[in-house]
Amino acid sequence: MSATTDLSTTYAKSGIAKDVFILRQLVTKDFKLKYRRSVLGVVWSVLNPLLMMVVMSIVFSYLFGSNIENFPLYLIVGNITFSLMSDSTNAALWSIIDAAPLLKKVKVDRFVFPVQKVLFALVNFAFSLIAVALVMLWFHVMPTWHLVWLPVCLVLLMLFCIGIGLAIGSLAVFFRDIIHLWGVVILAWTYLTPIFWDFSLLTSNPAVPSWIITLVKVNPMYNYITFMRDIFLWQQSPSMTTLAACVLWAVVMLAVGFVIFRKTEHKFILYV
Repeated sequence: MSATTDLSTTYAKSGIAKDVFILRQLVTKDFKLKYRRSVLGVVWSVLNPLLMMVVMSIVFSYLFGSNIENFPLYLIVGNITFSLMSDSTNAALWSIIDAAPLLKKVKVDRFVFPVQKVLFALVNFAFSLIAVALVMLWFHVMPTWHLVWLPVCLVLLMLFCIGIGLAIGSLAVFFRDIIHLWGVVILAWTYLTPIFWDFSLLTSNPAVPSWIITLVKVNPMYNYITFMRDIFLWQQSPSMTTLAACVLWAVVMLAVGFVIFRKTEHKFILYV
Protein backbone atom coordinates (compact mmCIF):
# COMPACT_ATOMS: atom_id res chain seq x y z
CA MET A 1 0.00 0.00 0.00
CA SER A 2 1.46 3.39 -0.98
CA ALA A 3 2.02 6.23 1.45
CA THR A 4 -0.62 8.33 -0.31
CA THR A 5 -3.19 5.53 0.01
CA ASP A 6 -2.34 5.06 3.69
CA LEU A 7 -2.68 8.77 4.31
CA SER A 8 -5.99 8.91 2.49
CA THR A 9 -7.45 6.37 4.94
CA THR A 10 -6.89 8.85 7.75
CA TYR A 11 -9.32 11.38 6.31
CA ALA A 12 -12.05 10.15 8.65
CA LYS A 13 -9.81 10.43 11.68
CA SER A 14 -9.58 13.65 13.65
CA GLY A 15 -7.26 15.63 15.81
CA ILE A 16 -3.96 14.41 17.19
CA ALA A 17 -4.52 10.75 16.28
CA LYS A 18 -4.66 11.59 12.57
CA ASP A 19 -1.58 13.82 12.74
CA VAL A 20 0.43 11.19 14.61
CA PHE A 21 -0.54 8.54 12.08
CA ILE A 22 0.50 10.77 9.18
CA LEU A 23 3.79 11.65 10.85
CA ARG A 24 4.56 7.97 11.39
CA GLN A 25 3.73 7.13 7.76
CA LEU A 26 5.87 9.96 6.38
CA VAL A 27 8.87 9.19 8.59
CA THR A 28 8.67 5.51 7.62
CA LYS A 29 8.44 6.42 3.93
CA ASP A 30 11.48 8.73 4.11
CA PHE A 31 13.44 6.09 6.02
CA LYS A 32 12.76 3.47 3.36
CA LEU A 33 13.59 5.87 0.52
CA LYS A 34 16.85 7.00 2.11
CA TYR A 35 18.29 3.50 2.38
CA ARG A 36 16.64 1.91 -0.66
CA ARG A 37 19.13 -0.07 -2.78
CA SER A 38 21.87 0.61 -0.22
CA VAL A 39 23.92 -2.43 0.74
CA LEU A 40 24.91 -1.11 4.16
CA GLY A 41 21.60 0.65 4.82
CA VAL A 42 21.36 2.35 8.21
CA VAL A 43 25.02 1.51 8.87
CA TRP A 44 25.81 4.63 6.84
CA SER A 45 24.25 6.72 9.59
CA VAL A 46 27.00 5.39 11.85
CA LEU A 47 29.80 5.41 9.28
CA ASN A 48 29.20 8.95 8.01
CA PRO A 49 29.94 10.75 11.31
CA LEU A 50 32.87 8.40 11.97
CA LEU A 51 34.43 9.05 8.56
CA MET A 52 33.87 12.78 8.89
CA MET A 53 35.46 12.70 12.34
CA VAL A 54 38.55 10.89 11.00
CA VAL A 55 38.99 13.32 8.09
CA MET A 56 38.39 16.44 10.17
CA SER A 57 40.59 15.16 12.98
CA ILE A 58 43.48 14.72 10.56
CA VAL A 59 42.92 18.15 9.02
CA PHE A 60 42.25 20.17 12.16
CA SER A 61 43.96 18.37 15.03
CA TYR A 62 47.25 20.19 14.55
CA LEU A 63 45.57 23.54 14.00
CA PHE A 64 42.82 23.57 16.64
CA GLY A 65 42.93 20.36 18.61
CA SER A 66 46.26 20.52 20.41
CA ASN A 67 44.72 22.02 23.57
CA ILE A 68 41.45 20.08 23.47
CA GLU A 69 41.20 16.86 25.41
CA ASN A 70 39.88 13.93 23.33
CA PHE A 71 39.63 16.14 20.25
CA PRO A 72 37.99 13.46 18.03
CA LEU A 73 35.15 13.08 20.56
CA TYR A 74 34.92 16.87 20.84
CA LEU A 75 34.67 16.98 17.06
CA ILE A 76 32.11 14.24 16.49
CA VAL A 77 29.73 15.50 19.19
CA GLY A 78 29.79 18.99 17.72
CA ASN A 79 29.46 17.69 14.17
CA ILE A 80 26.45 15.41 14.70
CA THR A 81 24.64 18.06 16.75
CA PHE A 82 25.09 20.70 14.08
CA SER A 83 24.22 18.18 11.35
CA LEU A 84 20.96 17.42 13.12
CA MET A 85 19.99 21.06 12.80
CA SER A 86 21.24 21.53 9.23
CA ASP A 87 19.78 18.26 7.92
CA SER A 88 16.38 18.83 9.48
CA THR A 89 16.06 22.45 8.37
CA ASN A 90 17.31 21.75 4.85
CA ALA A 91 14.67 19.04 4.53
CA ALA A 92 11.96 21.20 6.13
CA LEU A 93 12.79 23.93 3.62
CA TRP A 94 11.35 21.75 0.84
CA SER A 95 8.67 20.03 2.90
CA ILE A 96 5.64 22.05 1.79
CA ILE A 97 6.74 22.30 -1.84
CA ASP A 98 7.41 18.57 -2.07
CA ALA A 99 4.09 17.79 -0.41
CA ALA A 100 2.11 19.66 -3.10
CA PRO A 101 0.57 16.49 -4.68
CA LEU A 102 -0.55 15.29 -1.25
CA LEU A 103 -1.93 18.66 -0.21
CA LYS A 104 -4.15 18.67 -3.29
CA LYS A 105 -5.56 15.21 -2.55
CA VAL A 106 -5.82 14.89 1.23
CA LYS A 107 -7.19 17.21 3.89
CA VAL A 108 -4.34 17.31 6.38
CA ASP A 109 -2.80 19.69 8.87
CA ARG A 110 0.02 21.23 6.87
CA PHE A 111 2.37 21.62 9.80
CA VAL A 112 3.01 17.87 9.86
CA PHE A 113 5.30 18.13 6.82
CA PRO A 114 8.02 20.37 8.33
CA VAL A 115 7.67 18.55 11.67
CA GLN A 116 8.08 15.18 9.97
CA LYS A 117 11.39 16.24 8.40
CA VAL A 118 12.73 17.22 11.81
CA LEU A 119 11.61 13.92 13.33
CA PHE A 120 13.24 11.97 10.50
CA ALA A 121 16.52 13.83 11.11
CA LEU A 122 16.21 12.86 14.77
CA VAL A 123 15.93 9.18 13.78
CA ASN A 124 19.17 9.44 11.82
CA PHE A 125 20.76 11.28 14.74
CA ALA A 126 19.90 8.34 17.00
CA PHE A 127 22.05 6.08 14.81
CA SER A 128 24.84 8.68 14.91
CA LEU A 129 24.93 8.26 18.69
CA ILE A 130 26.26 4.74 18.07
CA ALA A 131 29.28 6.37 16.44
CA VAL A 132 29.71 8.60 19.50
CA ALA A 133 29.56 5.55 21.76
CA LEU A 134 32.28 3.85 19.69
CA VAL A 135 34.53 6.91 19.93
CA MET A 136 33.94 7.11 23.69
CA LEU A 137 34.88 3.45 23.97
CA TRP A 138 38.03 3.96 21.91
CA PHE A 139 39.21 6.86 24.09
CA HIS A 140 38.12 5.16 27.33
CA VAL A 141 35.61 7.87 28.17
CA MET A 142 33.02 6.19 30.34
CA PRO A 143 29.44 7.55 30.23
CA THR A 144 28.14 9.09 33.44
CA TRP A 145 24.73 9.87 34.90
CA HIS A 146 24.90 13.28 33.24
CA LEU A 147 23.56 11.64 30.07
CA VAL A 148 20.11 11.88 31.64
CA TRP A 149 20.23 15.45 30.32
CA LEU A 150 20.30 14.15 26.72
CA PRO A 151 16.49 14.01 26.23
CA VAL A 152 16.23 17.58 27.56
CA CYS A 153 18.78 18.85 25.05
CA LEU A 154 17.19 16.95 22.17
CA VAL A 155 13.67 18.18 22.96
CA LEU A 156 14.87 21.78 23.08
CA LEU A 157 16.89 21.37 19.88
CA MET A 158 13.92 19.72 18.14
CA LEU A 159 11.63 22.61 19.11
CA PHE A 160 14.23 25.04 17.80
CA CYS A 161 14.53 23.15 14.49
CA ILE A 162 10.75 22.82 14.14
CA GLY A 163 10.45 26.57 14.56
CA ILE A 164 13.02 27.19 11.83
CA GLY A 165 11.42 24.53 9.62
CA LEU A 166 7.96 26.06 9.94
CA ALA A 167 9.32 29.50 9.08
CA ILE A 168 11.56 28.71 6.12
CA GLY A 169 9.31 25.93 4.82
CA SER A 170 6.39 28.33 4.52
CA LEU A 171 8.45 31.26 3.21
CA ALA A 172 10.03 29.06 0.52
CA VAL A 173 6.58 28.47 -0.96
CA PHE A 174 6.30 32.17 -1.83
CA PHE A 175 9.97 33.16 -2.19
CA ARG A 176 12.07 30.46 -3.82
CA ASP A 177 15.16 32.60 -3.21
CA ILE A 178 14.96 31.34 0.38
CA ILE A 179 16.12 27.94 -0.91
CA HIS A 180 19.38 29.41 -2.22
CA LEU A 181 19.81 31.82 0.68
CA TRP A 182 19.49 29.09 3.31
CA GLY A 183 22.53 27.27 1.90
CA VAL A 184 24.59 30.43 2.43
CA VAL A 185 23.19 30.84 5.95
CA ILE A 186 24.10 27.25 6.88
CA LEU A 187 27.63 27.67 5.52
CA ALA A 188 28.19 30.90 7.48
CA TRP A 189 26.60 29.32 10.54
CA THR A 190 29.00 26.37 10.32
CA TYR A 191 32.08 28.58 10.56
CA LEU A 192 30.51 30.74 13.26
CA THR A 193 29.98 27.68 15.45
CA PRO A 194 32.88 26.04 17.34
CA ILE A 195 32.53 22.61 15.76
CA PHE A 196 36.20 21.99 14.98
CA TRP A 197 37.68 24.91 16.92
CA ASP A 198 37.52 26.00 20.54
CA PHE A 199 35.83 29.15 21.82
CA SER A 200 38.97 30.01 23.79
CA LEU A 201 40.71 30.77 20.49
CA LEU A 202 38.58 33.88 20.26
CA THR A 203 38.79 35.02 23.87
CA SER A 204 42.56 34.54 24.01
CA ASN A 205 43.19 36.55 20.83
CA PRO A 206 43.19 40.32 21.52
CA ALA A 207 42.80 40.97 17.79
CA VAL A 208 39.30 39.48 17.76
CA PRO A 209 36.62 42.21 18.11
CA SER A 210 34.33 41.88 21.10
CA TRP A 211 31.23 41.86 18.88
CA ILE A 212 32.37 38.64 17.23
CA ILE A 213 32.77 36.99 20.65
CA THR A 214 29.29 38.17 21.60
CA LEU A 215 27.89 36.91 18.30
CA VAL A 216 29.31 33.44 18.91
CA LYS A 217 27.99 33.40 22.49
CA VAL A 218 24.43 34.15 21.40
CA ASN A 219 24.69 31.71 18.49
CA PRO A 220 21.97 29.11 19.25
CA MET A 221 24.04 26.18 17.99
CA TYR A 222 26.99 27.19 20.18
CA ASN A 223 24.73 26.69 23.18
CA TYR A 224 23.21 23.41 22.00
CA ILE A 225 26.63 21.99 21.14
CA THR A 226 28.03 23.16 24.48
CA PHE A 227 25.11 21.38 26.16
CA MET A 228 25.94 18.14 24.31
CA ARG A 229 29.67 18.36 25.01
CA ASP A 230 29.03 19.01 28.69
CA ILE A 231 27.17 15.73 29.11
CA PHE A 232 29.19 13.55 26.72
CA LEU A 233 32.74 14.90 26.87
CA TRP A 234 33.15 16.98 30.01
CA GLN A 235 30.75 14.75 31.97
CA GLN A 236 29.00 17.51 33.81
CA SER A 237 25.56 19.05 33.94
CA PRO A 238 25.01 22.02 31.64
CA SER A 239 25.42 25.41 33.26
CA MET A 240 22.28 27.41 34.02
CA THR A 241 23.41 29.95 31.43
CA THR A 242 23.64 27.30 28.72
CA LEU A 243 20.33 25.71 29.72
CA ALA A 244 18.55 29.08 29.82
CA ALA A 245 19.92 30.03 26.39
CA CYS A 246 18.76 26.71 24.90
CA VAL A 247 15.28 27.11 26.38
CA LEU A 248 15.05 30.72 25.21
CA TRP A 249 16.06 29.92 21.63
CA ALA A 250 13.67 26.96 21.48
CA VAL A 251 10.69 29.01 22.70
CA VAL A 252 11.46 32.09 20.59
CA MET A 253 12.11 30.19 17.37
CA LEU A 254 9.07 27.95 17.79
CA ALA A 255 6.86 30.99 18.40
CA VAL A 256 8.26 32.84 15.37
CA GLY A 257 7.91 29.79 13.14
CA PHE A 258 4.37 29.10 14.32
CA VAL A 259 3.25 32.69 13.67
CA ILE A 260 4.77 32.78 10.17
CA PHE A 261 3.32 29.38 9.31
CA ARG A 262 -0.21 30.17 10.52
CA LYS A 263 -0.29 33.48 8.66
CA THR A 264 0.72 31.91 5.34
CA GLU A 265 -0.56 28.32 5.30
CA HIS A 266 -3.98 29.18 3.80
CA LYS A 267 -2.21 30.37 0.64
CA PHE A 268 0.06 27.34 0.15
CA ILE A 269 -2.25 25.61 -2.28
CA LEU A 270 -2.14 28.64 -4.61
CA TYR A 271 1.66 28.70 -4.90
CA VAL A 272 2.85 25.09 -4.70
